[in-house]
Amino acid sequence: MKLLRSGAFLALAFAIAAPAGAQNAVTPMTPDVVKSYGEVRPDADFILREVMIPMRDGTKLYTAIVFKKGAKNAPILISRSPYNAHGDVTRTASQKITEILPAMDAEFAEDGYIRVYQDIRGMHKSEGDWVLNRPIAGPLNKTGIDESTDAYDTIDWLVKNVPESNGKVGIIGSSYLGFTSLMALINPHPALKAAVPQSPMVDGWMGDDWFHNGAFRVNSFDYMVEMSVGKGDADAKIPRGAGDDYSAYLEAGSAGDFARKWGIETIPGVRKLMDNPAYTPFWSLQAVDKWLAARPLTVPTMLVVGQWDQEDSYGAPAVYRALEPKDTGNDKLSLVIGPWRHSGVNHYGYELGDVTFTGDTAHEFRVKWLKPFFDHWLKDAPDPHTPPVLTYATGINQWEVSQKWGDAKMTPLYLGAGGGLSFTPGAAGHDDYVSDPAHPVPFLPRPLSMADRKQWTTWLVHDQRFVEDRPDVLTYKSAPLDKPIHIKGAPRVDLYAATTGTDSDWVVKLIDVAPDTTPEAASQGAKPANPGFELPLGIEIFRGRYVHGFATPAPWKPGKVENVRFDLPNIDHVLLPGHRLMVQVQSSLFPLYDRNPQTYVANIFNARPGDYKAATQSIQCGGATASAVLLPIAQD
Repeated sequence: MKLLRSGAFLALAFAIAAPAGAQNAVTPMTPDVVKSYGEVRPDADFILREVMIPMRDGTKLYTAIVFKKGAKNAPILISRSPYNAHGDVTRTASQKITEILPAMDAEFAEDGYIRVYQDIRGMHKSEGDWVLNRPIAGPLNKTGIDESTDAYDTIDWLVKNVPESNGKVGIIGSSYLGFTSLMALINPHPALKAAVPQSPMVDGWMGDDWFHNGAFRVNSFDYMVEMSVGKGDADAKIPRGAGDDYSAYLEAGSAGDFARKWGIETIPGVRKLMDNPAYTPFWSLQAVDKWLAARPLTVPTMLVVGQWDQEDSYGAPAVYRALEPKDTGNDKLSLVIGPWRHSGVNHYGYELGDVTFTGDTAHEFRVKWLKPFFDHWLKDAPDPHTPPVLTYATGINQWEVSQKWGDAKMTPLYLGAGGGLSFTPGAAGHDDYVSDPAHPVPFLPRPLSMADRKQWTTWLVHDQRFVEDRPDVLTYKSAPLDKPIHIKGAPRVDLYAATTGTDSDWVVKLIDVAPDTTPEAASQGAKPANPGFELPLGIEIFRGRYVHGFATPAPWKPGKVENVRFDLPNIDHVLLPGHRLMVQVQSSLFPLYDRNPQTYVANIFNARPGDYKAATQSIQCGGATASAVLLPIAQD
C-alpha cells in the first residue's frame, strides 16, 4: 500500500478525531480548559441565584439566593458571613437543596424558605475592605458604614427584588455570623422580623476569641493570618510544621516573639492584638452588648450558645444581660444554652467528646424550638410560646424551661486548706504551689494541636485527671454527694491569692467527679467505661495585673493577698448522688493562653526571656480570706 500524502493523512486524522456532524470539534491539541461548568442541572429541585447587591456607598456584596422550585410567598432567612458564601450553598455537588446547603438548613429548605448567604464586604467575592468586627458607626468608625447598614441595605434589596418572597426576613448565624446577626438589630430594617444570633462574637477582650479577662489566646494569630490574606481565599497558614504546639510556642518565647519569628507582626489584625493588651476604649467601645444596651429591643431575638463553647461562651449571655431589662413582656428575648461545642447547635448533638446525651440534642432543638420561632414571626404560624430561657440540664439529660436566667441564689463552695471542699468554711490556712513559666500547665495532654478539630472542639470536656498530680495544680475535692446539686447559671470565682512575683495568671476549674463505678462494657454497645471521670463544668482564666481594673494594669505587691473575682461560663448541670465536686487552681493553661512572665512588664507581648521567673503562689482558705466558688444552685 502506498503511503498517504501528507494532506490526505491530515484529513484522515481529522476524520478520526471529529465524528460526522460534530461542532467545535476537538483535536489532540485542543486546550483542555473550560471557563465554567453548570453544576445546577435542569432536574435540580432548587433555584440558585448569585447576585451582587449594592450598598449605600456603592460597594457590591456577593449574595447567593437559594430556594426550592415552586416557592412563593416565602420568608427569607439570611446569614452574613466572612467564610465564603458560595461555599455555604455548595456543601455537596448535588441536585438536592438539602445536600447543597448546610445540615441545619434542611427543615427550612424543605418548607419553602428562601435561604440567603452573603459575603460581608471585603471578603471572598464581595467588594470593599474587610475590617475585623467592623465597629459601629461612631467614635471608632467615621465612615457611616458598618455591618448594621450593610444588613439594612441587603434586606431592603432582597424584599424588593426577590419576587418569591413574602417580604419578611429573619437572620441567623454562629460565631462571626452571630456578630453580624446582632449588628442587624441595630437600627433594623422594618422587614427584619426575627433574629437568632448563635455563639456571637460580642467582646473579644472580656471573654470571646482573642482574650479572656486579659489573658491572650495565642491561636488568635492563626485566625488573623487565615482571614487577612487574599480576602480569605489564600488559605494562608503560619508554616510552623505539624509538631506539638506546646513546644512550638514555648520555644518561641513570648507571644510577640512568636509573631515576630513567623513574620506576622505587621498584619493589621495581629497588630491590633499586640498593641492593645488592656481593656482600653480600643476594646470597650467595640463591645456589642454595650451598643445593644443603648438601643430599644424591637426585633424578637433568640440567643443561642453551647455550654462548652470553646470560642465564644461570653457573648450570648452578655447580650442577654444587656437586653433582658428591655423585654418587659418577657416575650421578645430568649436565651438558649445547649450541651454543645462552639456552633454545635448547627451540627449533630448526640455527644461531645466522652459525654453522651439522649438523642441528637441539636436537631431536637432546631425542630422543636428554632424553626417554630421563625415560622411564627416569618410565616404567621401559631405562637409556639418560645421559652424565655431554654437550657439543657446535663447530668440528667433533659431540656428545662425557665422564666429568667441568672437569678439563682449564689451559694459559696469553700476551698479548704489541704484539699478539702465544702459548703462550710474551714479554719484559716493556705495552700502553696510553685508556678514556673518554663514548665506551664498544658490545657490538653501532649502532644497537642489547636488545629486538630477533635482536640479543639472537645477540650472543655476533657478528663482533668491528666493534671491532677502536677505539683503546680491545686486540687480541692468534696465528699461524695448525698443528694443532687443543680447548678443553673454562671459560677463565680472568689479567690484570695498572693504571689512572690509581681504578676500572675489564675485559672480555676469547676469539675464533676464521677464515682468509681463501671457501667456495662463497651462490647455491649455502651460508651467505654470511665469510672472516676473528671468532667469540667467550667474553666476560666484571669490575668492578675487587672485585679484593680481591666483598663488599669498594675503590678502586684509580692506577698500581698488580693481578691480575684471572675465568672465561669454559664451552665445547667445536675451533679448526682455519689458524685463529687472538685475545684482545680493553677497559673497557666498553655498554649491556649500565652504565658504570664510573673514579672510585671508593660506589655506581655514584648516580655523578654529574663522576665519569665518562677513564683510561689498562695491560695488563702478559711477565716477572713476564705477562697470560694459561688454556685448558682437552683431550688428544684
